[in-house]
Amino acid sequence: MTSNTKECDYLVLGIGSGGIASGRRAAKHGAKVIAVESSRYGGTCVNVGCVPKKVTWNAAAIAETFKDASAYGFKVSGVPEFDWPYFKKKRDDYVKRLNGIYENNLNKDNIEHLEGRARFVAKDEVEVALNNEGTQRIKAKHILIATGGRPKLPDIPGKELVISSDGFFDLEKQPKSIATSGAGYIGVEMTGMLHALGTKTHFFIRHDKLLRSFDPMIQDTVTAEYEHQGINLYKGTEITKVEDIGNGMKRVTYQETATKKESTIEVEEVLFATGRVPEIEDLKIADFGINLNEEKHIVTDEYQNTSLPNIYAIGDVCDRGFELTPVAIAAGRRLSDRLFNNQPNAHLEYENIPSVVFAHPEIGSIGLTEPEAREKYGDKIKIYKTQFTAMYFAMMDPKDKQPTAYKIICAGQEEKVVGLHILGQGSSEILQGFGVAIKMGATKKDFDSCVAIHPVSAEELVTMTG
Repeated sequence: MTSNTKECDYLVLGIGSGGIASGRRAAKHGAKVIAVESSRYGGTCVNVGCVPKKVTWNAAAIAETFKDASAYGFKVSGVPEFDWPYFKKKRDDYVKRLNGIYENNLNKDNIEHLEGRARFVAKDEVEVALNNEGTQRIKAKHILIATGGRPKLPDIPGKELVISSDGFFDLEKQPKSIATSGAGYIGVEMTGMLHALGTKTHFFIRHDKLLRSFDPMIQDTVTAEYEHQGINLYKGTEITKVEDIGNGMKRVTYQETATKKESTIEVEEVLFATGRVPEIEDLKIADFGINLNEEKHIVTDEYQNTSLPNIYAIGDVCDRGFELTPVAIAAGRRLSDRLFNNQPNAHLEYENIPSVVFAHPEIGSIGLTEPEAREKYGDKIKIYKTQFTAMYFAMMDPKDKQPTAYKIICAGQEEKVVGLHILGQGSSEILQGFGVAIKMGATKKDFDSCVAIHPVSAEELVTMTG
């Protein structure tokens, strides 16, 4: 151990949502905590994820409201001009304030925090290359890896011309046209937001449906709705090359996966939202034999233990399959309760975790999809589902109406609710409440026993008969 080595009870690598939540909980339990971050405090969620995404989605939702206003009798001539640079500056300022709040919270809890990039030099010690020059060794009884992930870009000609989902938030002006790739929730969200704000969108997906890990009802409904709204959806295709053709334009070559036929379009920007990879290479933890899965995520057990004693992983770097901010926060807090507050059984239960896609319209999901439920329970399941038009759209032309679709999946004679999938206005807020009920083991009878609130879309969830 060198003379300038710091020592602590708990070393947290990554000051994102999960890392800071775990570090602060440990400090409140009396642990000496040191935290390290190589970039901006708050991690993906605060800087290039949930927070700026939701702010942008809000703007897109307002744009949709302007389009709807005339149907309710408001004399408006089209959608007002959207000032992207003004909006971006305000969004950036908001994120910067949050960065400061994160730092203040660390200071309030007496957590020492260093800015730099860490690498393991022993199983209980790291060396941090400090951003302001120099290095610092830190030896810890327990080490948490919470370094998150980064966007994955395809290895194609012209990849230096494309932007990632992170780069979306760096756009200084709104593109008049864009090609997007990635049928997961990030691609669906960003494509929907850009379209709602007036950008001509060309959406490339390798298969024929969006959100292929979601329930088939969600896949079918959101895919059809995006096409109905006028998004140019290129099914069964992938972008194979991007070229700069001058005048701020790019030529995109894409290929049909079935026929290998190639075609081109010209757009201002190209965005890839095709997944993320764990940010762990620079840590050099693999040199010490930590177990990784095929996707290079750190393998953990239900208590967030890795294969190395006293080293733990939470959030996007681990293999638990839920790359969601609240999951990282909950897992991190329970880990600190176990390590520093004499709660040996504290751990996050990864079953029935609600998630939301801020698409247009919103999507909410918790529990098993219908195929998953059939695989687990066989013919002992019953499906309740409905599709309707929310009252909000009653005043509008048919071409402007969005669908609402709900599905309840029940299992066993008692009809325990094992899956809930909803699409439509307000789904994000609706799901939070129903998520509590499902986590508590609600049955269809429990749903039915709740008196409906009228007139709201969610009343369908407590009145559905089949």
